[in-house]
Amino acid sequence: MNTPIRPLVLCCSGHDPGGGAGIHADIEAVGANGAHALTAITAHTVQDTQDVVRVVAADPEILKAQIETLLADSAIAAIKIGLLAEAAQIALLRSVIEKTKVAVVLDPILRAGGGTNLATASLQTALVTQLLPLTHVLTPNAAEARRLTQRESVEDCGKALLDSGVKHVLITGGDEPGAIVSNYWCSEKNSQRFEWPRLAASFHGAGCTLAAALAALLARGLDIEAAR
Repeated sequence: MNTPIRPLVLCCSGHDPGGGAGIHADIEAVGANGAHALTAITAHTVQDTQDVVRVVAADPEILKAQIETLLADSAIAAIKIGLLAEAAQIALLRSVIEKTKVAVVLDPILRAGGGTNLATASLQTALVTQLLPLTHVLTPNAAEARRLTQRESVEDCGKALLDSGVKHVLITGGDEPGAIVSNYWCSEKNSQRFEWPRLAASFHGAGCTLAAALAALLARGLDIEAAR
């Protein structure tokens, strides 16, 4: 089995032709944080820097073969999951997680920045019931956290997500209004807010980058306190 000096992160994400989000962002963030990205593309998209026009699920047999071949050859140290295109992909990823038993960082992409809905009801249900209980770190933005839990405050959302089985929840506040961006972190033991002045620009793919960076740091052996 291939065990390189840099730990390996299996990134399962969509392809953004513009390179700002998805698998492109994963590769750059994982590499910048001292790990190496192995990639399995879950979806092909038609999008620009503003919104997603179309999402097409990757061929399920090819996706399965890609991941199984990687697992047979390489020692994966962490898994990062981004855009999922159909509920059937969740069963495959659940089996991968159960086999590898490594930390999983899940960025639950339910809606594009421009407003396009990216998750059907069946996909969202499978995500909550099958993937959240196996997730080490969940990184929704505030809108996604509310959609997943049907709660309003981020504190209530965090508690509900922990109750679903997630070990650590980081709810990002970049999509909320105001001059201050507030991220909310919680686990069963504690919670914390991180606040920064809002930058003037907008950043396509920030959530993908954050989740991939966390996965890379966990793959390197950092504990969650240091990685966050």
